[in-house]
Amino acid sequence: MSKVGIIMGSKSDYPIMEEAAIVLKELGVSYDINIVSAHRTPEKMMSYSNNAHKNGIEVIIAGAGGAAHLPGMVASNTHLPVIGVPIKSRNSIDGWDSVLSILQMPAGVPVATVALDGSKNAGILAAQILAISNPNLSENLKRYKSDLADKVVKDDSTL
Repeated sequence: MSKVGIIMGSKSDYPIMEEAAIVLKELGVSYDINIVSAHRTPEKMMSYSNNAHKNGIEVIIAGAGGAAHLPGMVASNTHLPVIGVPIKSRNSIDGWDSVLSILQMPAGVPVATVALDGSKNAGILAAQILAISNPNLSENLKRYKSDLADKVVKDDSTL
């Protein structure tokens, strides 16, 4: 079964990162969720990223605020795809520091980056990556997207 690793720099990031877990659960994708700080627990971060594939992780979603080094540092230490979620934290410069820290990676160390506080989209993107080789997940995603369209049509009809 496909598995996504969801990590974040601190517990205060959980309300944002939980949205990825919710959409993954809805799509039928298993996941692990952990606090892994690039700055406060660098050894844990290195161990996590180095061993993720051995632990069945196929895609990593990494959320971080402020300087937001977690996604890039994890990407530098794994061959797995990493999706970065910039988080607007209390010590943030309106979130731009997080966005740019994750977005501006050097050549050879890519991190797919979603919108500020956009972990729901990170969960969907992780599922789309996994669906390339998983027909059941592909069908779940088609249904999810169809439900989104149906909601817009229904909302339009109520105007």
